[in-house]
Amino acid sequence: MSAAGHERIAQARAWMRQDPDPETRDELAGIITRAASGDATALADLDDRFGARLEFGTAGLRGALAAGSNRMNRVLVAQAAAGFAAFLVERAGAGRRPTVVIGYDGRKNSRTFATDSAELFAGAGLRTILLPRLLPTPVLAFAVRHLGADAGVMVTASHNPPNDNGYKVYLGGADEGAQIVSPSDAEIAAHIERVAALGDITALPRSAEFETADESVVDAYIRATAAVAPAPEAAAGLRWVYTAMHGVGWETFSRVVAHAGYPAPRTVDAQLLPDPSFRTVAFPNPEEPGAMELSFARARAVGAQLIIANDPDADRLAVAIPDQMATGGWRRLTGNEIGLLLGWRAARAAQGTPGASLACSLVSSPGLGAIAEAYGLDFHETLTGFKWISRAPGIVYGYEEALGYLVNPETVRDKDGISSAVALLGMAADARSRGVTIADLLDELTAEIGAFASGQVSIRVEDVSLIGRIMAALRQSPPAAVGDTPIDSAEDLLQAAPGSPRGDVLRYRLSDGSRVIVRPSGTEPKLKVYIDARAVTTADAQRQVAALETGVRALLDALS
Repeated sequence: MSAAGHERIAQARAWMRQDPDPETRDELAGIITRAASGDATALADLDDRFGARLEFGTAGLRGALAAGSNRMNRVLVAQAAAGFAAFLVERAGAGRRPTVVIGYDGRKNSRTFATDSAELFAGAGLRTILLPRLLPTPVLAFAVRHLGADAGVMVTASHNPPNDNGYKVYLGGADEGAQIVSPSDAEIAAHIERVAALGDITALPRSAEFETADESVVDAYIRATAAVAPAPEAAAGLRWVYTAMHGVGWETFSRVVAHAGYPAPRTVDAQLLPDPSFRTVAFPNPEEPGAMELSFARARAVGAQLIIANDPDADRLAVAIPDQMATGGWRRLTGNEIGLLLGWRAARAAQGTPGASLACSLVSSPGLGAIAEAYGLDFHETLTGFKWISRAPGIVYGYEEALGYLVNPETVRDKDGISSAVALLGMAADARSRGVTIADLLDELTAEIGAFASGQVSIRVEDVSLIGRIMAALRQSPPAAVGDTPIDSAEDLLQAAPGSPRGDVLRYRLSDGSRVIVRPSGTEPKLKVYIDARAVTTADAQRQVAALETGVRALLDALS
């Protein structure tokens, strides 16, 4: 065995000695034994686990649960917690004790990671508040502001595959409970690296002297969220279906629905309660093909008028409506369709308010800009992620096409699948009072601002380096057309002017007025391509999008 192999085994043994988790210790011990006996596969596995660290960025940490510095586990979380605590102490300044609040969802190890963090924060001298039980991410985002905390941590991997978990970080004070942005991410990462360099998490001070929040925090969230759209009289006859996608949304959402006065939904019972195995879906993401099939079946059985779904940590909202042209009679609305409906709602409420703005990520539909213009509101395009959207000046509403919506920025500075669901229920009930449906509302909006259509091409990869190679190839040899449609202009947002959104994004504007944007996913091993078109009719816009999707697939096939 090479010297590098012996060094890797020694590194793994040092990691194992500090690991408090018997499951990952045993897992790693078996790999080390095989590697030490000359098993090349086991040694390659150690290289993958220890050849890098999971990178802490503006999205925090997210990865597969397993032993190693390049995985999510109790050692990595302890290092992250201790590093974040050091950052908060430094940020607070001498003589001030920071407060941090911690939430967790129903994924495997979420409670353990949250408790470890609470003990380490308390051991570092912080006032530490653990939420009372597993709860949706929006409750944690709310709690940061409600409790006047300096920071928040949410243990969740949102809609990622079942064996993933993550560590999402929020800042209070001037950041108003929003997720971190640069340079805080780099400063926190540097503190984490210093902790990791010590080499032994067992030496980190821990304390059980942390607080557990009482139910008043959850009650306050429920009251504030129900107030987003109290049920009108017409809501009484609304028949709808709800699924929590095996996540933590139902207990909180059901209380919000009752408090707001809406009729209780028919539920998808097989997906209603937290289940870390997500046994009825391949991916616990309502955007994924097949994820809402049980919801469709339930809706057909009860004659529903609407389906509402949350993702596992309830920060995203999916909506489906009856559609006789769709297979099975139901169609899931796109994130842009929902986003524009909720933006229309917000624009009507904010019309005439000085400085009020609508905001969306630059890959979301340009239709939101058209709504803002129609109602005399400001409009902001940001990089993807609510860490950026929530910081838009004067924001009254923000969204991103990946099913994320911010409808109550004075309460929660993050996407919130529960408050946005309440807002959508309010729209459905108001429409019902006029004898129309959500589909009719989409037609009314099109008549007002024009027809917008969107599409997306995603490539999931095993080797993430392929994404970098494709982006590099597009930069080195920019395409002249997408399919048969010429490209009029190309923008590389890595070279964006100061004050404009800057990131690893390529944006192409085409001769027919359509738009194609290419970017790597920030949370999954995917390359994503976003397509937007505007036309006189919805059918024409959809035809443009379909043609561009074919062209995009051909282009990516040639590059990969």
